[in-house]
Amino acid sequence: MAQQTENYISASLAGTLDGLFRERLKRSEDKTAYTYYNDTQKAWTDMSWSEMAENIGRWQAALQNTALKPGDRVAILLKNGPVWVTVDQATLGMGLVVVPLYLEDRPDNIAYVVQDAGARVLVVQSANHWQRLFETAPHALKGVEHVVVVDGNVEHTECAEGTRIWTLKDWLGKTATPLKERGGDPDDLATIVYTSGTTGKPKGVMLSHRNILSVAEASGKATSLNENQRVLSFLPLSHTFERTCGYYTPMMWGMPIAYARSVQQLAEDLLKIKPNVLIAVPRIFERVYERLQTQLAKESRLKRSIFNFAVSTGWKRFLAEQGRGFRGPSQLFWPFLQKRVANNLMARLGGNLDLAVSGGAALPPPVAKLFLSMGLNLIQGYGMTESSPVVCANRTECNDPASVGPPLDGIEVRIGENDELQIFSPGVMLGYWNNHKATREVMTNDGWLRTGDKARIENNMVYITGRIKDILVMSNGEKIPPVDMEDAITLDPLFENAVIVGEAKAFLGAIVVLNSDQWFTLAKQHNLDPFDKHSLGNSKLQKTLLNKIGMALKDFPGYAKVRRVIASLDPWTVENGLLTPTLKTKRQLIMQKFEDEIDHLYAK
Repeated sequence: MAQQTENYISASLAGTLDGLFRERLKRSEDKTAYTYYNDTQKAWTDMSWSEMAENIGRWQAALQNTALKPGDRVAILLKNGPVWVTVDQATLGMGLVVVPLYLEDRPDNIAYVVQDAGARVLVVQSANHWQRLFETAPHALKGVEHVVVVDGNVEHTECAEGTRIWTLKDWLGKTATPLKERGGDPDDLATIVYTSGTTGKPKGVMLSHRNILSVAEASGKATSLNENQRVLSFLPLSHTFERTCGYYTPMMWGMPIAYARSVQQLAEDLLKIKPNVLIAVPRIFERVYERLQTQLAKESRLKRSIFNFAVSTGWKRFLAEQGRGFRGPSQLFWPFLQKRVANNLMARLGGNLDLAVSGGAALPPPVAKLFLSMGLNLIQGYGMTESSPVVCANRTECNDPASVGPPLDGIEVRIGENDELQIFSPGVMLGYWNNHKATREVMTNDGWLRTGDKARIENNMVYITGRIKDILVMSNGEKIPPVDMEDAITLDPLFENAVIVGEAKAFLGAIVVLNSDQWFTLAKQHNLDPFDKHSLGNSKLQKTLLNKIGMALKDFPGYAKVRRVIASLDPWTVENGLLTPTLKTKRQLIMQKFEDEIDHLYAK
């Protein structure tokens, strides 16, 4: 359980998300709230709670000069950092509703969200972001009265639609408004978060202050947090997982937050910040795992043997600590293995991690085993935007990486039709914005939220077994969990992305994107021209790819065998619409893109 110190602020005391900040300001006024990299000074900079309050006050003074009324929407298209928090708190503190946007999302997607939410103010990171949005999707401006550009200058201060364009300097006044004790209703709408669905247009999830605070509090209580720990934040704050667990939960416990410069610089920032807590998605751990596998392949057989022995020994140690195994005589070597192997891996993560939380997707078993065996306190959780988002999480003292753990305090789970996991929680959304039909479809008659995930519950531990809609049914009746297989395939450094196909077919196929660096080496080994896309169809290369895929899927049943492969070098990205902003594959769009290749694959 988290330490309940005098510095801890409960959800009931906070009342609202802006109430949480005001209460934190009273208790921790001069303490460090945020650390960020100042691009102007080229140095890491600390910001106190009182300094943040002054920034919020200046934004509120600017918002007061508009015609906005409580309940109006403010859209935020910003990178992670104190400015995001400032705009969020200023907006919430005036009874307005926050609509977060993914900074790297496609302009047409951003335009749809801004339009659908009816945002009256749009805050944009830079002049470049604004120009890209305006040129590609000018219809996004309909109804937007003010656009605030944080970085850079703008050539025009007004658009034909009557929208006023502001630079940050012109938008903000020199004086700050004192933060109001507004006494808002905890059940008021706080934010509309658009889900990055893998098919169709995103839906706006309406979350109240109470929804988010209840889950933030329960998440904190599930772990041993304290105000002396520092969080490194790098996931988008537009992602509810990061916003709840990496922003509001630390505020409840008075924990300072450091903002990473970018995902690309994450490795350097880990070494600099040396965080105690890290909130991440599986892909981050997978990338470390893949780099280790690539490096090990270049090492001597002795070094590989030592590393594998360390993983095996550490894993036995972990299972023994969990009460699910015995240490055995190999533990005599652990002090040596820890010093030679485990400490080196932990040093890459900063050397001070007390807790790492993985969510947003399933953590592949080999990846979980590696980090847990090395001594990292890695906790896997489960949730969805519609539940604010966390539902379940493993605990340090009861951690089964094959499971997503028991439900958090105050949350109930059950198994419904088709083995579907269903949720009853104070974090369950108010509904979908302007979409009553979708709301009715996702809620049961007795008020439980349908997750769309297949699961089983054993000893109060929840095990996710697949997506109801994603399950492939082959022509022989065998049912295949494609996401699990795709995760296993992409653990091989050669494969950047993968999608399994084979609905109603006699065998499975795979569409894979090859790692460009690995491709050059592989092409050379097969005497192929790496710049000629026809090389991807070479029969010997195809056999090599299938062998690698087969090795990745060796632990799956025999009928889950991939017999044909479609290889590509063109990346799947958020920008080209094949990945969601949370880096999940848009399965249907990918299958449409490769429709001819798939038809040819099964016509052979």
